[in-house]
Amino acid sequence: MQMNRVKKRQEKVSSGLVVQDFARYEFKYILSNRVRQQIESEIVHFMKYDGHVHKELNNSYHVCSLYFDSSTNEYYYEKIDGIKYRRKYRIRTYGHQPEVGLPIFFEERVRGNNRTYKHRIPIKFEDIPRFCDSERIIELRKVFPEVDLVERFIFDSLRCRLVPKVKVDYIRHPYTSDFDMNFRLTFDSELHSTHTGKLFVNKSVNMIKLSLAGHTILEVKFNRRIPVWFHRILQKNNMQRISISKFCVAMETTNQVVNLS
Repeated sequence: MQMNRVKKRQEKVSSGLVVQDFARYEFKYILSNRVRQQIESEIVHFMKYDGHVHKELNNSYHVCSLYFDSSTNEYYYEKIDGIKYRRKYRIRTYGHQPEVGLPIFFEERVRGNNRTYKHRIPIKFEDIPRFCDSERIIELRKVFPEVDLVERFIFDSLRCRLVPKVKVDYIRHPYTSDFDMNFRLTFDSELHSTHTGKLFVNKSVNMIKLSLAGHTILEVKFNRRIPVWFHRILQKNNMQRISISKFCVAMETTNQVVNLS
């Protein structure tokens, strides 16, 4: 299964900030615990854990994302309706509490031409309210001058009245290929959703709901082709590619929308 090669690059703007751009194909599958165990037992001959995993977390790491949407949930319904070209914004980190050295990113994900494009910049903890508060959003131009990603967010935020809607947390077990550095598998489980406008929430106060209990989302990420050996694993386990969004699942789980499809 081969496709045209797409690129990943970094761009430094005049402020010295590095903007990271990714472009790749992403296929998704829902796995039962049995099928997940079977697949992981087979890929160990070809892949290894990503270098960012934590041994104490059983070779995984936490992923925490705060997603934005409009008052009419425009981004949610664009996904549900199958709009070919669409985007969404989020703030992402890799821990449940703010700590010194914890990376935080502001990201834009764009879907088009059957590819996923991601643009992101590193931000500081004190920058988060500027993205989340419509009365402070213009301050972003001083903090991130001449950054196209930020300018797009400001425009879309004012046009669509974007606000943070839902936080998504899960455990990720990532694998990279020994033979193709652009081929990557991630097994995402224990998906939790919180109706909140904050990236870091008090678990004792906020209602956190479990989504897709007992299942794992497998994401297959590649730039050029899926290796023949993994394609055979897909066929052997009769795996069917699906269209699923953790953001949409979280919006439904927290009862912010009703999916009538």
